[in-house]
Amino acid sequence: MRDLVAGMRYLGRGMRWTAQHGRWWGFGLIPALVALALYAGALTGLALWSGDLAAWATPFADGWGSPWQGLLRGLFVALLLAGGLMLSVLTFTAVTLLIGDPFYESLSEQVERSEGHCPPGPDRPLWREIGIAVREMIPVLLRAAGFGVLFFLLGFLPVVGQTVVPAVGFCVSGFFLAVELTTVAMQRREVPVRERLRLLRGRLGLAVGFGTPLVLLFLIPFVAVLLMPGAVAGATLLVRDLVPVGPGAAPDAGPAVADGDEPEGRAVPAAW
Repeated sequence: MRDLVAGMRYLGRGMRWTAQHGRWWGFGLIPALVALALYAGALTGLALWSGDLAAWATPFADGWGSPWQGLLRGLFVALLLAGGLMLSVLTFTAVTLLIGDPFYESLSEQVERSEGHCPPGPDRPLWREIGIAVREMIPVLLRAAGFGVLFFLLGFLPVVGQTVVPAVGFCVSGFFLAVELTTVAMQRREVPVRERLRLLRGRLGLAVGFGTPLVLLFLIPFVAVLLMPGAVAGATLLVRDLVPVGPGAAPDAGPAVADGDEPEGRAVPAAW
């Protein structure tokens, strides 16, 4: 229970940090807005074609009378849309982080500088950073998708499928969301993806307490876009305590950027 509360506090601290650094909050909105446009199109297509998909997936019900055919296919459509929405919540963060790698790297670095110490991170070109991010994102998304399929099937169970399964599903989604959001700060410390999973499984309550409120909030239209910068900031603060910088690391000498100063750090579009 203590870790659950601590995870929520990290989320609150991240939101407070971006509220106090308005330019950095606006800076972090750019990749989230791009991802939102892509996902809005995909979810709209899924909604439009969900009835046809339900009919294709349940041919055995073609001869059923009313209301059983409608109830079965209506349940299938509801579960399909719920699964698509949950999958979009999980992958939205990964895709947004991938699109906005230089943006969120700079944001995360500035959070660490404002806390007084930022590890230097690996010296790699941006294209290689993106390639590593894609390679490490795949096993996390495959695990999340596996759980998504499992919960989709369990959703057909009477009573339990409509009560316990969604609650557990949100917690699992919260864990994987925490894994994705901590990627930026973990990569700076060169922590491999399997080690990240092990660290967060070891502090399961912390990860669930941080990620699950975000999963629920991300279900509200446009909220994911507004909260992404604060979520990255909060995940950075969480990683600072979960994987503290060793005493041999050189402290970052750069001053904290006050609200209104220009973002600096990794190369970003010239408009910024």
